[in-house]
Amino acid sequence: TSSLGDVFATLVKQYVLKQTAAQADWLLGAGLFTPAVHGIAIRSMAAPGSAYDDPVLGKDPQPGHMQDYARVTYDNGGAHINSGIPSRAFYLLAVTLTGYAWERAGRIWYAAMQDDQLNPKAQFRDFAQITVWCARRLYGEKSVEAQATKTAWGLVGIKA
Repeated sequence: TSSLGDVFATLVKQYVLKQTAAQADWLLGAGLFTPAVHGIAIRSMAAPGSAYDDPVLGKDPQPGHMQDYARVTYDNGGAHINSGIPSRAFYLLAVTLTGYAWERAGRIWYAAMQDDQLNPKAQFRDFAQITVWCARRLYGEKSVEAQATKTAWGLVGIKA
């Protein structure tokens, strides 16, 4: 759910600023840090793990690929830390499809959130498969959108 919050917060920001996927900074919490903090934001969807590297706060722990998945006993098993993986998949889909992210990539993610197959115990792979299914349903089995959705998940190490 952390990733979904980031995705839709970013879509609202881009919509208000009338930014295309290519124009957007894909940062969450940009401008929140004081000048004393070595960082640009709380999280980066484009490059998870790169938002900050500060002597006091430490380094942004978010992975952007399943090979770096954090298996931890805190943070509800890494729910917030690992959210960089599906967030990066969304970013990759949005920039691949070009244009406004809310028009196609956002529509796919929103349809997946509403889908009856999605349940509270869903894992990343479950959500990935639902997004691919929704892209196929919305745009066609062999559509650019469906293929790009599947590819975006593959690029973060999740077979959809």
